[in-house]
Amino acid sequence: MKRIDICENGLNLVLEITDENEVKLLHFSALPYDPADITSEEGHASFHPVEVLLSGLDRPGQRHGAKFTLSVPGMRLKLRELKDERNARGRKLEIVTEDAPTGLAVHSHIQFYEGIAMVRSWTELVNEGEQNLGVEYVSSFALSGVEKEGILTSDEKLELWIPHNAWMKELIWSKYSMDELGMSITQPGVWRRSSKTVSIANTGSWSTKHYIPMGCLRNTEANSTLFWQIEHNGSWYWELGDQDGHMYLLLCGPSEHHNHWWKELKPGERFESVPVSVGSVAGGMEAAMGELTRYRRAIRRPNADDENLPVIFNDYMNCLNGDPTTERELPMIDKAAEAGCEYYVIDAGWYADGDWWDGVGEWLPSQKRFPGGFKALLDRIRERGMVPGVWLEIEVMGIHCPKADRVPDDWYFQRRGRKVYDRSRYQLDFRNPEVRAHATEVIDRLVNEYGVGYIKMDYNIDAGIGTDLNADSPGDGLLGHDRAYLKWLDGIFEKYPDLVIENCSSGGLRMDYAMLSRYSIQSTSDLENYVYYATVAANAPSAVTPEQAAVWAYPLTDADCEQVAFNMVSAMLLRIHQSGHLVHLSGERFDLVKEAIDCYKEIRGDIRRALPFWPLGFSHYSDPWVSMGLKLPKRDYVAVWRRESETPRCTIPIEHRRGQKVKAVCAYPQNLPCRFQWNEYSGELTVELPNRLSARLFQLDVED
Repeated sequence: MKRIDICENGLNLVLEITDENEVKLLHFSALPYDPADITSEEGHASFHPVEVLLSGLDRPGQRHGAKFTLSVPGMRLKLRELKDERNARGRKLEIVTEDAPTGLAVHSHIQFYEGIAMVRSWTELVNEGEQNLGVEYVSSFALSGVEKEGILTSDEKLELWIPHNAWMKELIWSKYSMDELGMSITQPGVWRRSSKTVSIANTGSWSTKHYIPMGCLRNTEANSTLFWQIEHNGSWYWELGDQDGHMYLLLCGPSEHHNHWWKELKPGERFESVPVSVGSVAGGMEAAMGELTRYRRAIRRPNADDENLPVIFNDYMNCLNGDPTTERELPMIDKAAEAGCEYYVIDAGWYADGDWWDGVGEWLPSQKRFPGGFKALLDRIRERGMVPGVWLEIEVMGIHCPKADRVPDDWYFQRRGRKVYDRSRYQLDFRNPEVRAHATEVIDRLVNEYGVGYIKMDYNIDAGIGTDLNADSPGDGLLGHDRAYLKWLDGIFEKYPDLVIENCSSGGLRMDYAMLSRYSIQSTSDLENYVYYATVAANAPSAVTPEQAAVWAYPLTDADCEQVAFNMVSAMLLRIHQSGHLVHLSGERFDLVKEAIDCYKEIRGDIRRALPFWPLGFSHYSDPWVSMGLKLPKRDYVAVWRRESETPRCTIPIEHRRGQKVKAVCAYPQNLPCRFQWNEYSGELTVELPNRLSARLFQLDVED
């Protein structure tokens, strides 16, 4: 038996090579390893570093239900080689195991990142045998003993945090005990296991239509948090369960049982799983979110947009609502420029004479809407000192698009010989080179002929389980399309490195880091009610870096000054997506918009370097007070929203500044009533807002 201890970037990883040449992952944590924490009589028998399930193989009786533990051949893999190297990212492990009866070789990759307490993990399967292998499941990360630190039971010490997500109900974190999830201990003793799992999954092309693909497991006794994200733009799955007296976590992309994915691996073929990232901190949720923010910045495509954070005006939300014309746009362009906006985006409708929903796909500008020419309108945007942008939905084609019936059926997703469509749009299949050529031609035309510098890339359908055309299963077809789309996107950014493309899927329905490692900016919601949008804005940095999180600021025409300020504060610590009928605002209210944008330009250099924190915890839509902050070594920014609270005062705890002399100022707005006071000894900012619906942005500077 041989034990391998690795300490890297504050993470402790412990492997064991048994006398039978099996590999066990004993430990992955910010805390040190203590062998005494493995308490069951079975010990670490089920602590496999990877799970692989092939069709037609029996599984042992120690497993119950639909769990992916004790998989075969996963549980019988033998070590072939352990590689330990360094690359530009940091240290990298590659554990190569093999299964002699099937000829399957498994490469488990673990990439560390310098200075960040997270790893990226994925699995590569290679069929070195002589028979076809049917793959039903492969883990990208597997860890047993996730509850083992401390002497309290998992019922007493574990909290599972799950981020719920939906259209106009984005980014709601809920905390659960094991009892609330049906995972209570009912068989204490040596062979504790059940058929129950906590199973969180997405099936389809909207990757975050029910959940953000991440989670956090907090051990309150040990004061540690294990956290993860799955980096995929389609179907994915993770489960938490119990086996052999301990609890385990499994992360993966699509599987057969949950996502209609099955892959036939022919001799000589290889398959790579969806990448995931996992981290651990000695601390709570804010510490975990800080490491996630650092990691997301490290894996993201370098780009000027996330360095400069330009202010974007978009004509859709509570404004033109998909009905643009030259007549409507011209005064709005002038007013957006006057407010200080730096990009101007013409949203949906520019390509159709009238109703456009089921006719999208050719992306040619309407002459009826723009009688003087679409290019002339974009030139006007440039003349006013802004970069022009447009809305696209490149992955679909409307069923009434003139081009829809002129292209072969293999342009589209199909199931059982019939084209797949949803909400009157066909799903284009990016595995098809002709589809990719069509999409590239559209981008080329917009950039080279019209001078477009910003694309709002929307996606408003869910293609379901996938396509079985030229695929082993519908999920296999979907996965191939997902990866082909990302590869196409990489080519577009290589061709046009200065082009800004926004990730939008009915707002935040593909808020994943397969997409966001490429796109520089993310639409967070389509929510039209600015009062509730404060919750989305406050929670956004848990799923997206602050500099990528686009938040609508759309003061209504009849809004009073406090309502205008409320709107603007929601976007000021993230990315401003300005909208609303600025032309119709009174001078006093328009000045509040301009003041906010001017203030934003002063602080945006800090936003891209800061880490988020939540003085009042993650927000829920019913909260009467909401707060979110960004912290730097010597400065904090704190947004505070009063939302119909019965009391005008709220105490905002800022624990990391306790005992420090701090100069607090109201950065925005500067001329609306507000009282506040910093208490050095308690580390609290007390705020009084006289209006029941109001918001303020504070700046706190540490005094030497």
